[in-house]
Amino acid sequence: MAMLVPAVPVHAEAPGARSDEAIRPGPDTAEATTLIETLKARLLSGPSATSVLEAWCAERGLAEVPRLVARRVGAPEKPLSEAQARRLALAPDEPVRYRRVRLTCGEHVLSEADNWYVPGRLTPAMNAALADSDAPFGRVVKPLDPSRRNLGVRIIWNAASGHRPAPDEALFAVEAVLSTGDGTPFCEVAEIYKGAVLGPR
Repeated sequence: MAMLVPAVPVHAEAPGARSDEAIRPGPDTAEATTLIETLKARLLSGPSATSVLEAWCAERGLAEVPRLVARRVGAPEKPLSEAQARRLALAPDEPVRYRRVRLTCGEHVLSEADNWYVPGRLTPAMNAALADSDAPFGRVVKPLDPSRRNLGVRIIWNAASGHRPAPDEALFAVEAVLSTGDGTPFCEVAEIYKGAVLGPR
C-alpha cells in the first residue's frame, strides 16, 4: 500500500506573476540598502567613527543636538587575543584596558563597540576621561591625530529579507586598529552598527 504524504499548501499566484516578486525589495528596503552602503563607505574611509557618526546624525536629523554619547555596557571583559596583541605591538606585560559601550545620538543607539586600548600610549587626561566619562573614544583621543586601519567588514543585514531593518537590528560589523599620527598603534575596536542609524523613513 502506498504511504500517504501530507500535502504542502501551495499559494496561488496571479496570472503572469513571477515567483521572485514576493521577496523583491520594496522602496523602503532599497533606500535602507543605499543608506547602509553610504555610511559603511564613510566609516571605512574616515579617520574616526565618532566624527563620521556625528556628521551622519546631523545629516539624518536623529537628534536636535547631534552629539554622540558612549553609554557603558556592563559586560565581562573580553581578553585580548594573540593576534590583537601583535597588531598593537605590545611589549611583554604591557597593560591593555577594555571598554564596551553603546554609542547613542539622542535616544538612538547607533552602534555597540568593544574597545581594547593601551593606556601607556595615551595621556593621563585621556585615560581619566575613558575611565570616568561618557565621552566617545574618538573624541577623547582626537589630539593624537589618529588614523584607522580597517581589518575587516562583515555584512549582517540581508536586503533579500524584504524588510527595512528595525532600530535594534544589526546591519554590519567593522574591526579596525587605531594608530597615532606617527603610526604607533594604540587601540583595536570591534563595532556593530544598528538599524537606528537609518533614521526616520
